[in-house]
Amino acid sequence: MTRRVRLRDGIEIAFAGGERFVLDGSGAGDTTFVSHAHGDHHARASEVIASDLTAALIATRRSGADPTVVDHPAVELFPAGHVAGSRAMRLTDPDTGRRYLYTGDCSTRDRFHLDGFDPVDADVLILETTYGTPEYRLPPTEASVAAIRSWLTETMDRPVLLFGYALGRAQKLQRILADSPRERVFVTDSIADVSDVIETHRDVTFPGERYGSDVDLAAGDALVCSGSPRSPWVQSLVESSGAVTAGFSGWAVDSSFVYRRGYDEGFVLSDHCDFDELCSLVEAVDPEQVYTQHGFADEFAAHVTSELGYRAQSLKANQATLGDF
Repeated sequence: MTRRVRLRDGIEIAFAGGERFVLDGSGAGDTTFVSHAHGDHHARASEVIASDLTAALIATRRSGADPTVVDHPAVELFPAGHVAGSRAMRLTDPDTGRRYLYTGDCSTRDRFHLDGFDPVDADVLILETTYGTPEYRLPPTEASVAAIRSWLTETMDRPVLLFGYALGRAQKLQRILADSPRERVFVTDSIADVSDVIETHRDVTFPGERYGSDVDLAAGDALVCSGSPRSPWVQSLVESSGAVTAGFSGWAVDSSFVYRRGYDEGFVLSDHCDFDELCSLVEAVDPEQVYTQHGFADEFAAHVTSELGYRAQSLKANQATLGDF
């Protein structure tokens, strides 16, 4: 039997006629799809199926990369709601009519400058399950933003360092700071480079000046940065300025988040579906088969089978799939 869906270096989907698609991986295939421009999803192919913004971000973030965006008659792309430029993909096998929906990283919530992923019908669903257990039921984004803005006001007597991925949460933090009392907002170069590209492709602006060694952080200032609060340059900056550090993630629902990551404060702010949203997504797609990957893939597959009544299986590297032959 031919394996139609399998996990190698990324997801591989094989059509009945033999054509192979590689999704978010660098392995060899007839066609390569890149769902978004986070580093763990970059492909090395010179031609990719992706949004124009994702291709531009890859060219900015990876030295020597300049992927060409191509189309394919079997492919439909949909906003995935994860980060700017992110896309989900539906593949339709021309020989069998079978439809494969690959979400990539996704979020169904409308928030800030992003439209949430609107699920579409498919026969086979390949779903990321970062928060695939009931412990990860996240509060409404509006509640998280209100808590963050309140904290930004309460700590005006000190500078703050806000940590987020250069692509994704950093831009959301810039938008939050725009409606806070913080008048001086700075961003590191890696974040500024990403935000500049998004601004050229979308009708959105992100406040913040580039942070340099000539800047002395003072009370009321904010710096958005990526990386670890335990890094030497951050520790030195905290010591010299008295800054407070804060981390932002869906993992912050766990009270140990700030201690494990080394932040002074932690807030829930996620670019992924939470557990309930994953369940709703499966039911909206109503597939014959679900494949799970990332995070709590085993646990969510078991829940989908036992509680939602769908065939489900977590993907393991180079392991044969149970169905979809």
